[in-house]
Amino acid sequence: MSDQTPSEQNPPEQVETIDFSTLFSNARQTGNYDAVNELIPYAHFLGIRLDHDEDGTPLFVLPFDPKNIGNTHLPAIHGGVIAGFLENAAIMHLLYAMESSTMPKPINCNIDYLRSGRPIETYAKCEVTKQGRRIANVSIKAWQDNPDKLIASARYHFKVTPEA
Repeated sequence: MSDQTPSEQNPPEQVETIDFSTLFSNARQTGNYDAVNELIPYAHFLGIRLDHDEDGTPLFVLPFDPKNIGNTHLPAIHGGVIAGFLENAAIMHLLYAMESSTMPKPINCNIDYLRSGRPIETYAKCEVTKQGRRIANVSIKAWQDNPDKLIASARYHFKVTPEA
């Protein structure tokens, strides 16, 4: 029997602090955003990629995966997968745009489902509509074949931590 308390027997593990600004700086230089995707478990699970369009604007891609189908009769992408894609795109866009060192926290959202998500690749673009010291507003538009035919649009409000 040990005289040590449980916390002395199993000391807490050190939590690694991630410097998002350095991570995104490296990603911008190399054009490889896989390390960012690895930090967000659901984004990694869905396979979300961050690419750029011809103007250099961040473009988020949700590749088709049969596990994302919600309605097998149509078939259509599950609404929760679309919502998760929009939220993760907004978070990654904020991290990209703010060169932040902390993860934005969602406060609320409003999602408009406009069309069924067919079993093909889905794209999203984000715009920071307002960024204050503590709150950021992001609008997101998602489409598949044609950017003029949205499958969903959303508005998110995030709590952001001001840089010290």
